[in-house]
Amino acid sequence: MPRTPPHDARADPPGARPAAAGPGGPAAVPRRRLARGEKRIAQLLDAAAEEFAAVGYASATTNSIAARAGASPGTLYQFFPNKEAMARALTERYRSRLRAVFAFVRDPALDRMPVGELVERVVDPVLALSRASPAFGSLFAGTAPPTGVTAVAATLDAGAGRVMEAVIGAAAPHLTAANRRRCAKVVVHIVKAMLSALEGATAGEQARLAAEFKTVLNGYLSGLAAVSDTRA
Repeated sequence: MPRTPPHDARADPPGARPAAAGPGGPAAVPRRRLARGEKRIAQLLDAAAEEFAAVGYASATTNSIAARAGASPGTLYQFFPNKEAMARALTERYRSRLRAVFAFVRDPALDRMPVGELVERVVDPVLALSRASPAFGSLFAGTAPPTGVTAVAATLDAGAGRVMEAVIGAAAPHLTAANRRRCAKVVVHIVKAMLSALEGATAGEQARLAAEFKTVLNGYLSGLAAVSDTRA
């Protein structure tokens, strides 16, 4: 019986591709490894967020974060060289989530939204992110961002400022650009103060504090809408 000659790639026509690997073939292995790596990174970041919230950024260590994640320090170092890198990754995660929930500021109907709705759409997503992400308040609202995180925290601040400028522009379109920026800084600081006040509060107390902050913001934005822009 004649034998089949071995395949000679040189005989393939130009542009020919090798046969694709099956569902469980070699091509699937890198994808599985990538998925496992992404899952491990998410677990480590979740553990870092919990550790930063529980003991404070300064007291947290890579060893304590790894232990909280149920991983070895060596596993952690495969993905992050130090806790500063983890804090930066968390800040990027929060910035991405805030960008998604604040996409409403690009709505053409923004300037027709009542002040009360604008306040709800600013405060509620921040509260939800704060509850779901233990370290968000300390990384965003902390008076001094951790070493190595300052630049990323500044971009988070800048993004929040742009959102607030858009909201203030909708509530008080007569304000000059300079005054919108100034008032946006005030609103960002009010939101940061709210996050600091919510830390450690019970769920019931958080709800009451959030209602008070909404009242404050409502009054501030309504006041801006009601007065002429006479400030320099």
